Amino acid sequence: MTWQDTMGIDIRLPIGLMFTVLGVMLTVYGCISNPAIYARSLGININSMWGVVLLVFGAIMLALGARSHRRAASRDAARPAIADREHGDR
Repeated sequence: MTWQDTMGIDIRLPIGLMFTVLGVMLTVYGCISNPAIYARSLGININSMWGVVLLVFGAIMLALGARSHRRAASRDAARPAIADREHGDR
């Protein structure tokens, strides 16, 4: 039994969801906010930029967590067949 078998949830899923939601919120705020508030930052809409960065990071974490979940499911589905073959050879 490995540590992956004992863990209930992959930490990448909730972290990815959190960063994705925060990225969407920050991107939307940056797009609908008053452009005058960005005068102090040389007109750079830093909220939209960092919102996109958070959104991309969250999407990557979600994709990695989903990929890991699919691999674990296929690995678990293959285990009984392997165990049956091993016990049948005796």
